Amino acid sequence: MKKNNELNQIVKTKNASYLSLLSSGSTIVCCAIPAMLVALGAGATLSTFIHYFPQIVFLSIYKIPIFIGAFVMLIIAGITYRQAQHLPCPSDKKLAQACQRLRQRSGLILLISSLIYLVGFVFAFILPYLL
Repeated sequence: MKKNNELNQIVKTKNASYLSLLSSGSTIVCCAIPAMLVALGAGATLSTFIHYFPQIVFLSIYKIPIFIGAFVMLIIAGITYRQAQHLPCPSDKKLAQACQRLRQRSGLILLISSLIYLVGFVFAFILPYLL
C-alpha cells in the first residue's frame, strides 16, 4: 500500500508540473508576445493577431492576477517536486525506471515553466519601464 502512495505522490508532482507549465505559458501569451511584436516593430502583425484572437486583450487587462496565479502554481509545483525527490522508487526494475523518468520529466518541465515565467515577467513588468 505504501508503494501506491509514493507513486501517487510522484504522479501528483507530474500533474503540478504540467499545470505550472500551462499557467506560465499564459504569461507568455498575455504579455510577452504582444510586447515582443511591438519591440520588433511589428505593430501591424499585433493588430492582426488581436483581430483574430481578441481574448489577448482580456488577458492583458488581468496580467497581475495571471502572474500571481502562475507564481503560486510554480511554488506548488516546486514544493511537490522537492517532496517527491525524497520518496523512494519501487524495487521493481520497470517501475523504478518509470519513476526515475517521471522525476526527470517533472524537473525539466518545472525548469521550463520557470524560464517561461521569467521571460513573461521581464516583458510585462521590467522592459516597459526601461523603454
